[in-house]
Amino acid sequence: MLDTHARKYVNPVIECGAKFLLKLKLTPNNVTLLALLLGISTSIFIYFDMNIVAVIVLWLSGYLDAVDGAMARRSNTSSSFGTLLDIVSDRVVELSMILVLGLMFVDVRFNLIILTASILISMTVFLTVGALTEKKGMKSFYYQAGVAERSEGFIMFSLMILLPNYLGVITNIFSILVLFTAMQRFFEAKKILD
Repeated sequence: MLDTHARKYVNPVIECGAKFLLKLKLTPNNVTLLALLLGISTSIFIYFDMNIVAVIVLWLSGYLDAVDGAMARRSNTSSSFGTLLDIVSDRVVELSMILVLGLMFVDVRFNLIILTASILISMTVFLTVGALTEKKGMKSFYYQAGVAERSEGFIMFSLMILLPNYLGVITNIFSILVLFTAMQRFFEAKKILD
């Protein structure tokens, strides 16, 4: 929801980053890989109880994840492979955090498994609709808006990192939001694809 409705407010900052990184001769895929490495390092910081650093690095990774697409559009270098790299990188970052939290907090492993399943279902709907629809948006495929988009995911992961005593509750709320988004996208897809 935030990605769809708040993008216009943060877009100048994203475009500024894209312009700066293009001047440094970085490619969008370079920045995607940098975002991936930062995102994975978030899990390392979580493991070593450096939670504030983990959240800062997570959001920096997320910022670069938005900047790479802006760079591709600005430099007219958008590619299907870049889209694939971006989406796979996002899931690797999410899974790395879920795995480290599962290692550290055994009592909420089941909750984290449910969250992983919820993300899998939601992404299956999202990507299948993107592949099957003729519509194109700002991105290189049809982007279905939903209640739980990337920014909401970052907020929920930040809460999970900063409030480990409430990890089970936050994870359950996150799972419900993701499943609701999957259903929302599924019913929208029914209208689009019929």
